[in-house]
Amino acid sequence: MIEGEWVTFPGGELEGTRPKVLCHACRASREAEGLGEVRAALRPALCFQCYRAGLERERAIQAAGQLDTASSARFQAALPFEPVNRARLAQLRAERGAARVAARAGIGQYVDKRRRAQIHARHVLQRIAHGLVARGASPVAQQRVMARAIHAAELQLPEAWLPFVVAR
Repeated sequence: MIEGEWVTFPGGELEGTRPKVLCHACRASREAEGLGEVRAALRPALCFQCYRAGLERERAIQAAGQLDTASSARFQAALPFEPVNRARLAQLRAERGAARVAARAGIGQYVDKRRRAQIHARHVLQRIAHGLVARGASPVAQQRVMARAIHAAELQLPEAWLPFVVAR
């Protein structure tokens, strides 16, 4: 047996193995005391909740090891499927459609256009890069042309768009 494997419960009458899991109260008290890993390991008392948490952890590990994930019983437990509540589904679709229409009203109509413009600008830069590779341009020439294209984008696009268009 390894020395220090067993620790005493408060009161000193019973012993148990050193916990791998601490209860919430012990974890909070150790954080509040600021005990490091070394000093925390030397702390002799083991509360009953920590002991129970350790037992529950061991049981969960054993149950996970014995679980047959490919069994037909596991898949049959979900059957039969509940029928689709078509009235509720239609209601949810109508609410979502109304929310989309409301989002596009007023200033919201420009949000989608701005996002699409940012995506289009990013795709244009990607097409330029792919065209350079397809033509077999040297890496130096590729960098030079891409730097010029990015500079042109910086001059034409709002500064807030640049993180969405050009990755640095």
